Amino acid sequence: MTTERDALKDAFLARASLAGARRERLAGDASTRNYERLHLAGGDSRIFMDQPPVESASCPPDADAGTRRALGYNAMARLAAGRVDAFVAVAGWLTQAGLSAPRIDAFDVGQGLAVMEDLGDDLFGTLIAGGAEEGPLYEAALDALIHMQDQPVPARLGAGAGLDWPLLTYDALALETAVDLLPDWLPALRPGVQVDAAARADWAAIWAPILARGEAGARVFCHRDYHAENLIWLPDREGPARVGMLDFQDAVLAHPAWDLSMLLHDARRDVSRALSDTMLERYLDRSRHAGELPITADFHALGALNICRIIGVFARLVVRDGRPRYEAFLPRMWGYLDTCLADPGLSDLRAWLDACVPPDARR
Repeated sequence: MTTERDALKDAFLARASLAGARRERLAGDASTRNYERLHLAGGDSRIFMDQPPVESASCPPDADAGTRRALGYNAMARLAAGRVDAFVAVAGWLTQAGLSAPRIDAFDVGQGLAVMEDLGDDLFGTLIAGGAEEGPLYEAALDALIHMQDQPVPARLGAGAGLDWPLLTYDALALETAVDLLPDWLPALRPGVQVDAAARADWAAIWAPILARGEAGARVFCHRDYHAENLIWLPDREGPARVGMLDFQDAVLAHPAWDLSMLLHDARRDVSRALSDTMLERYLDRSRHAGELPITADFHALGALNICRIIGVFARLVVRDGRPRYEAFLPRMWGYLDTCLADPGLSDLRAWLDACVPPDARR
């Protein structure tokens, strides 16, 4: 049966002169978005994005901490809440910066719909799984990241598309929401994890200086979900434009180490210690931010925060949302975390985990 949402989508495609396209449903992810590939009569294709307006509010640019807490998780974490205007605005900025994001052909902010360029299926993760050499792909991804981080950062995006989307700072409150996920959800997945009130207080105290470092170092455009499943290889393009980017609507102003962690602490594929060390060294050699910030220490500290966030997100997906496949990613994340915890500056975090998370729960 045709639903009201289906009728809206059909009407949108008709307005975009795409009513006759053959529609192919694409596999989804953990978000509330849906995608289809539109096959056009001449053999070309487009991607049709459907983002129903079902999420809690995004963060108003002038909201204080109390207002953000009252609005809910998206406002606290400064997530875009799936807003199509965020996607369109960020895509435009990336393209202007000499990077590759899908060209937007049509969009409707109120209905949460957009038609965009089809960058193909050559995801970095897919290519590597199929036998492609990972080193050159990661070098390209890292160089594109450095290029992105070297661009002047605007306060607002989207003017070229008639939009006005704020680029907010990934501040201490937003980072705090990442910290809270592990103690909130891991005990429900692993009953041996014990987090009482005292442990909660210690956990917050351990992270407080790291949150402050993250906010103080927030100076670059941050994709926020920069990993091999969101990067598409475009070998016919040149330089950083060879790296096509997806899923960037939650972009913020953030510490340079955040996207570096997303790339090298990849939840969905193993990034070896040797590859991670090589890419970190390449970053230290080529990024101007390496001369301004203690990148290695911040990579370990903010990387540990990011990893703990992902562990909490996956535990929530399994326990609350009934998505058991995400449990299979947890051993990989614990392995990345162990590497970060070898940094002497994280001895307090290591001690907390040893006390509250038994070895058999780190799996």
